[in-house]
Amino acid sequence: MSAPRLDLHADPIELTAALVDIPSVSQDEAVIADSVEQALREQTTGFEIVRSGNAVLARTRLGRPSRVLLAGHLDTVPIADNVPSRRDGELLYGCGTADMKSGDAVFLHLAATIADPAHDLTLVFYDCEEIAAAYNGLGRIERDLRDWLDADVAILGEPTAGQIEAGCQGTLRVRISATGVRAHSARSWLGDNAIHRLAPVLERLAAYEPRSVDIDGCVYREGLSAVRIAGGVAGNVVPDAADLDVNFRFAPDRTVEQALAHVREVLDGLDVTLELTDSSPGALPGLAHPAAADLVAAAGGRFRAKYGWTDVARFATLGIPAVNYGPGDPNLAHKRDEHVPVKQITEVAGTLRRYLAA
Repeated sequence: MSAPRLDLHADPIELTAALVDIPSVSQDEAVIADSVEQALREQTTGFEIVRSGNAVLARTRLGRPSRVLLAGHLDTVPIADNVPSRRDGELLYGCGTADMKSGDAVFLHLAATIADPAHDLTLVFYDCEEIAAAYNGLGRIERDLRDWLDADVAILGEPTAGQIEAGCQGTLRVRISATGVRAHSARSWLGDNAIHRLAPVLERLAAYEPRSVDIDGCVYREGLSAVRIAGGVAGNVVPDAADLDVNFRFAPDRTVEQALAHVREVLDGLDVTLELTDSSPGALPGLAHPAAADLVAAAGGRFRAKYGWTDVARFATLGIPAVNYGPGDPNLAHKRDEHVPVKQITEVAGTLRRYLAA
């Protein structure tokens, strides 16, 4: 498929539809990256532009006192008969309309139409956000083009229904393992059921009372949940091994190490083993930073905590305040009927124009 031409000066609603109409499932973003790169080179002025794999980066060097980074991923989850896009009244349907081609469209449109920005701008359109973190284009950019991520504040165009969602929760997963003695189930007293040994763990989790933490006016509620259980040999065998996967979503005032210590404390005294299998730190909201505070003011002072993990955490580890802000309901992301209210695209574009061109 040849790269379709994008009109960055068009209404961002139309630009969203054009982006959705270019299939870009993770690891297959070459065509959309070609279109974005071509459009930025042809329709913007004053931008230095580079390509990194299927990521496209652009930045100004105008000598402004601050730099704002606008980041959005170009990939989507697998298509579910929802490409090309379609308009139904005030809703635009299609894969990626919410997550997050509408955010990409807003960023591209503003880059082409703000003639005299108040801040220097960096745009990062990257690949492979929807799959394992090892493939995430931001990680590659951090390794190979680290200086391109320097900024006073970063805005990720993740769907937030047009309201600033600051920071993000951290996440970790642990595997709880229990062992027993295998036996014939007709003579169960000769065995020691490993699945039964997980019952006290489930009781602790069911009784767990999550903490809520207010940070910069954002309330983060934690959660500790069993998410998978496995065990058993056959229908007539007492099992001698069983595993339980537990996910802890923790407020960004905890480090991964502190979060893991908390999980160990909750399960202390139980006859099981615990192994950390996955973790990602959270991101503090950073709304006290002047550049972030100006963005909140431009958005009418409305903001809330981000539930879930996003790439703002990558910027937080670099010491860069970052927020999620884009059109679309995150609850509709990845759904067959994914859609975005076109009014939100217009409103987010207007807010960011006021902020960037102030």
